[in-house]
Amino acid sequence: MIHPKKISLLLRSLSPRKAWNLGKLLLSYHFSRYRGRNLHLGMPMKIGFEPTTSCNLRCPECPSGLRSFTRPTGMSDLQLFQSVMDQLYKDLIYLLIYFQGEPYLNPDFLNMVAYARKKGVYTGTSTNGHFLTEEKARQTIESGLSELIVSIDGTTQETYQAYRVGGKLEKVKEGVKRLVAAREAMGAKHPFIILQFLVVRPNEHQIEEVKALGKELGVDKVAFKTAQIYDYEQGSDLIPTIDRYSRYKQLPDGSYRIKNKLHNQCWKLWHGAEITWDGRVLPCCFDKDAKYEMGILTEKRFSEIWRSAPYDDFRAQLLRSRKAIDICQNCTEGTQIWG
Repeated sequence: MIHPKKISLLLRSLSPRKAWNLGKLLLSYHFSRYRGRNLHLGMPMKIGFEPTTSCNLRCPECPSGLRSFTRPTGMSDLQLFQSVMDQLYKDLIYLLIYFQGEPYLNPDFLNMVAYARKKGVYTGTSTNGHFLTEEKARQTIESGLSELIVSIDGTTQETYQAYRVGGKLEKVKEGVKRLVAAREAMGAKHPFIILQFLVVRPNEHQIEEVKALGKELGVDKVAFKTAQIYDYEQGSDLIPTIDRYSRYKQLPDGSYRIKNKLHNQCWKLWHGAEITWDGRVLPCCFDKDAKYEMGILTEKRFSEIWRSAPYDDFRAQLLRSRKAIDICQNCTEGTQIWG
């Protein structure tokens, strides 16, 4: 269930045009889903934009943390971001200024937020919380950021650093406190602050503790996220023992498979897209290495790419056999926990 405060912030970004566009997306998605034939109407209602691939941490299941990208890495510039927003803002409801990397490392990150907010778009991001100084907390409020997800995957330093390698738990907690205090002092209702707990085996015993920590810090919501494991078939020390918080199911022979049945449908392919720091348009956030690049925004407008033959072919392929697409093999669509 969506939190009432988040609903209130989202409603401020709606318009009759955006509602009509959403209706077209839903209509064409359900037609395609039930008929097994690609029909696509409307423009994206949600976009993920990548400010940077850089990160200060070295998380073991993250391409940014492992420095393992096969695509180009770098930092997006404000001009590209503004060009994207100018093309999409009239239909866009939700903008996640995040894909890979730590967004606060891009010096233009909060300028991007401010630009999108002036265009009437609900903006969110995800951070590891190490850069929320008093100044950055104040600037975050001033930017108009609608939603901030702070990853805090442990309630003790030992547990936290088991996944957030190189991170300092106390620094994250202090940053969240500063943000909550700044929001109160400035009389703002934004951002909606989510404390996100990635459930892995080393921290699963602290689920109740992180709920209490969320209350102590004054955040709006504590959310639990299942962990993506790249090589999961033979198991991993990170796969939780609590079934509810695992994407994977152990088979009688001891191997693992993903719980998702991978039906030939996916709402993500109809309602949104990802844009990398250098303007590559991707169909899904699971395409972390841009294997299925649909086009580059430095060469074409977004609408050309969104309506292109490669994009239509990809959607049609998914409707025929989603299991045949490799980036779908570890997909969380329908397997996330937000409680």
